[in-house]
Amino acid sequence: MHLLVFVLTPLLLCPPGIGGGKVLVFPVDGSHWINMKVLVEELHARGHNITVIVPSDSWYINKNSSYYNSVLMPMRGGYDERFIASFASSLLQIQIEGASFWTQIKMNFEVIVKCSEIHYHVSNMIHEMFQDSRLMQSLQASEYDLVLTDPASGGGVLLAHRLGLPLVLNVRWTSQGEGHFAIAPSPLSYVPFPGSELTDNMSFIERVQNVLIYFLGKAQLAIASYHYTSICQQYFGSDGDLLTLTQGADIWLMRNDFVFEFPRPTMPNVVYMGGFQCKPPKPLPTDLEEFVQRSGEHGVIIMSLGTIFGELPHDITKEIAAAFAQLPQKVIWRHRGKRPASLGNNTLLVKWMPQNDLLGHPKTRAFVAHGGTNGIQEAIYHGVPIVGLPLVFDQPDNLSRMKAKGVAKIVDIATMDRNTFLQAVQEVLHDPSYRIKMQHLSRLHRDQPMKPLDRAMFWIEFVMRHKGAAHLRTESYKMPWYAYHSVDVIVVLFAFVSLVVLCTTAIVKYMCYKIRRRIKVKKE
Repeated sequence: MHLLVFVLTPLLLCPPGIGGGKVLVFPVDGSHWINMKVLVEELHARGHNITVIVPSDSWYINKNSSYYNSVLMPMRGGYDERFIASFASSLLQIQIEGASFWTQIKMNFEVIVKCSEIHYHVSNMIHEMFQDSRLMQSLQASEYDLVLTDPASGGGVLLAHRLGLPLVLNVRWTSQGEGHFAIAPSPLSYVPFPGSELTDNMSFIERVQNVLIYFLGKAQLAIASYHYTSICQQYFGSDGDLLTLTQGADIWLMRNDFVFEFPRPTMPNVVYMGGFQCKPPKPLPTDLEEFVQRSGEHGVIIMSLGTIFGELPHDITKEIAAAFAQLPQKVIWRHRGKRPASLGNNTLLVKWMPQNDLLGHPKTRAFVAHGGTNGIQEAIYHGVPIVGLPLVFDQPDNLSRMKAKGVAKIVDIATMDRNTFLQAVQEVLHDPSYRIKMQHLSRLHRDQPMKPLDRAMFWIEFVMRHKGAAHLRTESYKMPWYAYHSVDVIVVLFAFVSLVVLCTTAIVKYMCYKIRRRIKVKKE
């Protein structure tokens, strides 16, 4: 009897299981898939059955995997390697021209054109899927428990609503911009709009700047994502625009947290899983470990510019290599392309590196990075200060947050030479405040009652168990803008107060008139 109680008690105390759910995943390729793959593999490890929509131009998404089944689409998803590399290269060339009004105009125009092309291909793929009755019947018959998608494109959101399934978002960005701005109150007085590179402590001029950037950014995003309008009207009616459908998601798994983000309002169905992909370091390959150990007391610097920028323009790499050659530290640099002539004997070029494991190595002293979210979260997790080379997309904004927290030194790639780069690296290496503050962020990030990945899994399975999470979702997204901001209430109250004031004024004037008339009559 005691043995039976011992066995059953843990089972009774645990939340009810779901016996292996079925999840349909509509991903975004590139670095976004790296994040999604972490969730897919963990769901598979917990016994769930995963199916992934794979477009014909898939880049990082394997068509065959032991972790998931694939639904192969014969059309483009708009996000292949060649397109993104060309897009990023164009933006980089514009940025290298230097900061100016016309440079910013050219940058914004390029973003609108290229993002519009991505959304065009995604919306076309969704339209073809909806028109394929056999495919849609097959997806309906599979009886999925939910759709898990990255809303940086609108495809997964539209598919979930078409199938009538609960929706979980793996989100930092939506097709309408940064995730919080789509779901949570975002007062522009202290919530900086993405791209502004401002903090939550703004002067009056900065608040004006923030408001202007907000309206410019919203217009830019609306132009880029208009391709979804016709498909929404065709299948979901006049009220079913993409923003409203996105806001109707059950759970928003945010790929950041308030160690990275500035404090701001949030919502009950927003779950923070910043750093969910981070993990304790594994032993390095033998050759890398030997190279690292040869650094002695000086330690190692690692440099990686993410999945897109394997190499920079040759004149820039020459300056970076020359700066590294003057350092006593060993350098491991993820670099593809021509070997810089100025490369020193202390620098090892590699085409791939175990970034998480190197950041977690006790001899790593600094991380030269472009400011991608994945790399920043890993640097926070392992407590390694950053030398930032922001290139494109959200990278300048990400690094501006790290600079505001005192854990990163930013170098402008448009004006950088070997001396300015060397000075930045040496400042991060020799000023202990960078490492002390980053280690403080690391302790804050790790001091949680539950690991971010476990938290994400709990809420995905929560949606499976309860067929959604409607009780956490505010109905405000169904309100027109004038009702959301109480403009109609203000107008009615203003009209009422105005009526009362007018009536009171009229009565007072009338009484004054009567009094003056009586006085006049008495005098006569």
